[in-house]
Amino acid sequence: MARLVVQHQNQPSFSLLPSSLSDFNGIRLTNHIQCRRKVCPPKGALHVTASGEKKILMMGGTRFIGVFLARLLVKEGHQVTLFTRGKAAITQQLPGESDEDYAEFSSKVLHLKGDRKDFEFVKISLAAEGFDVVYDINGREAVEVEPILDALPNLQQYIYCSSAGVYKKSDLLPHCETDAVDPKSRHKGKLETESFLDSRGVNWTSIRPVYIYGPLNYNPVEEWFFHRLKAGRPIPIPNSGIQITQLGHVKDLAKAFLLVLSNEKASKQVFNISGEKYVTFDGLARACAKGAGFPEPEIVHYNPKEFDFGKKKAFPFRDQHFFASIEKAKSVLGWKPEFDLVEGLADSYNLDFGRGTFRKEADFSTDDIILGKSLVLT
Repeated sequence: MARLVVQHQNQPSFSLLPSSLSDFNGIRLTNHIQCRRKVCPPKGALHVTASGEKKILMMGGTRFIGVFLARLLVKEGHQVTLFTRGKAAITQQLPGESDEDYAEFSSKVLHLKGDRKDFEFVKISLAAEGFDVVYDINGREAVEVEPILDALPNLQQYIYCSSAGVYKKSDLLPHCETDAVDPKSRHKGKLETESFLDSRGVNWTSIRPVYIYGPLNYNPVEEWFFHRLKAGRPIPIPNSGIQITQLGHVKDLAKAFLLVLSNEKASKQVFNISGEKYVTFDGLARACAKGAGFPEPEIVHYNPKEFDFGKKKAFPFRDQHFFASIEKAKSVLGWKPEFDLVEGLADSYNLDFGRGTFRKEADFSTDDIILGKSLVLT
């Protein structure tokens, strides 16, 4: 079996072209001219004190969380390989990112192209390379993890992106890491993955975010509000609007993922990660307006039981109180969110939606039905 070849920074380039791509047995290497870093990073810049270099495999890494985490790890001096299907660009320049910083990042990150559900390929390719640490950002089922562990018997740490959605619905909030979980939740695959990692005796750490927001968010969280604010439309919110929820900025989440790396205190531990404050649905609508620089919105409440939209979602959040304690991460890891909600939403808007980029086109069809009925009633 041919050995998988990678390029290290102190080795000569495989190509004389400064921005060429080379493929060797499925690993794609990106080579760029290295440039100096910014001296004074802006707020939210991905910078944490460096630790010992690790050979890191990231499952995913080309969307949202992984994009920010990969940059942070590379800046720390780790060798990072992204395992993806190769359908999306391996690197992309982020809004607000300097050409120098982007060139430095893209010159160092490596790529292993493949489908993680092709278990035989996963075993062969990972065993050939060997990795110290795995960051599993896109794993959903325990069966997807088994071939990775089989291929890497000397793995030092497996860091998993789970979800606070695994907790069982409760009248006692916020959710803590020791609370009961729901084996029937739609995130049961993540819960089963945590159990599987523990059963294999590996050194694992699981991060459970609540709702994540920030630039490049592929879930319609803040974007749902921004579309309506930009269009000058009323914002329909189910029931009273005083349901309490919680959002955490993606850059704060990335820093939490870094802090558990090689951290003995994080061994076989679960950590909730989100923002410092809780917020009501109505309050979130107003926070989005404030962060994006729009006037305070008109809010229309409605009874969701009076409408049947089929598979369409009229509102992007679960219609209940849903928030978690982040005290464990703060006390054990020394982590603390840098962004408060309004400035985090401003960061998201200014670096993404406000530049005209978003993941989904506006769809106001359910709004029109809700607002149409509301107008008749009034």
